Amino acid sequence: MNPPNSWLILAATTMIAIGTRLGAYQITSFLGHGGMGEVYRATDTKLNRDVALKFLPEPFTSDRDRMERFKREAHVLASLNHSHIAAIYGFEDSEPMPALVMELVEGPTLAERIAQGPVPIDEILSQSKQIAEAL
Repeated sequence: MNPPNSWLILAATTMIAIGTRLGAYQITSFLGHGGMGEVYRATDTKLNRDVALKFLPEPFTSDRDRMERFKREAHVLASLNHSHIAAIYGFEDSEPMPALVMELVEGPTLAERIAQGPVPIDEILSQSKQIAEAL
């Protein structure tokens, strides 16, 4: 099932300006987007570390169901503890948009890796094993 066209438009639009500050977090770059929000690299100025901030798009913040799903995502992530799952550090419930504060995982996305060419079977097996262990 494809997302509605309005989601695609929202997902393709960068919402947060680089340099914007949200509490202790300073946005440093845009990382990507999906159906439930946009992800930015940010610096935690209190702890001097890089984090990932996942924002729920502003139009979705007035949708109670989407807000509840976003909060549930935070609770589920907080209940998980595995080396192959990005850790959640916190939930920023500030205006104009709430954000999940997460561990920044360096490296290419799966799409970027596939775009580099055929993935060797040993790499596929290794990554599949890591996914299975996390589940």
